[in-house]
Amino acid sequence: MNTGRVLSTGTGAGPNPRATGATGAPDPGSGPAADRERAAAAIRADGTPEAEWARWEGWEAVRAAPRIDGPVVVVAAHPDDEVLGVGGTLARLTAAGTDVHVVTVTDGEASHPGSRRVSPAALARLRADELTAALDDLGIDRRRRTRLGVPDTRVDAYESEVAGHLAEVVRSSGARLCLAPWTGDLHADHEAAGRAARTAARVTGTPLWYYPVWMWHWAVPGDPRVPWGSVRRLPLTEAEQARKGAAVNRFRTQIAPLADDPDDATVILPPAELLHHRRAFEVILL
Repeated sequence: MNTGRVLSTGTGAGPNPRATGATGAPDPGSGPAADRERAAAAIRADGTPEAEWARWEGWEAVRAAPRIDGPVVVVAAHPDDEVLGVGGTLARLTAAGTDVHVVTVTDGEASHPGSRRVSPAALARLRADELTAALDDLGIDRRRRTRLGVPDTRVDAYESEVAGHLAEVVRSSGARLCLAPWTGDLHADHEAAGRAARTAARVTGTPLWYYPVWMWHWAVPGDPRVPWGSVRRLPLTEAEQARKGAAVNRFRTQIAPLADDPDDATVILPPAELLHHRRAFEVILL
């Protein structure tokens, strides 16, 4: 989950009206480049506070998700997406003895493009180490982890190859469910990873659930761009929340500055943003 990545409105999920209005930027017009700029502006802008989501009365109409029967394949565009989106659920599954296979599409090396202290290659290694520790916290077997090494910000250019790899993992694992980033998350890498998972799920005949990551930032409660009828809740116990919280805290490159230098002071996931992912439940879209 990086603000330094290429962003897209490829599935029609537009920017937050409140956020784009706050930028004061002129209308960039229409077309793919304009869509990317609108999306980038939405994610750069101040997001919807978690307090606003917490008091939304619409939660009462959101039903519980169906029971998950494993094995499960979880797809992440970048290291941390799977933990932010469904980390508590993964902790519950592993505690119950369910096989969970995690496929991380990129190494997240583009999260700090302006850094003068940490090269993309070094950042990829740091993020891989963070992911290892986080997945250990969630109880994911190290033999069931795959890193595809697709270039960060360019997942769409490798979508077919990613779909092929995912289909292989789904088949070899005997997965009965695939979890992947939502194709309407307003982030090009997330959307492309979700589309690749959709292709793999169709080829293998595997049910697919999507999880949102950036949606909580750019959307507003009751937002018409979100298919609320497809949204389901996955409640978490205190123990599952604690394990997820420990895993989230492993991603130091994302939740703290890389260094004091202004070029390295950007915090990708500040405390206000993390509040969306520290709830007593998670959300999927069927």
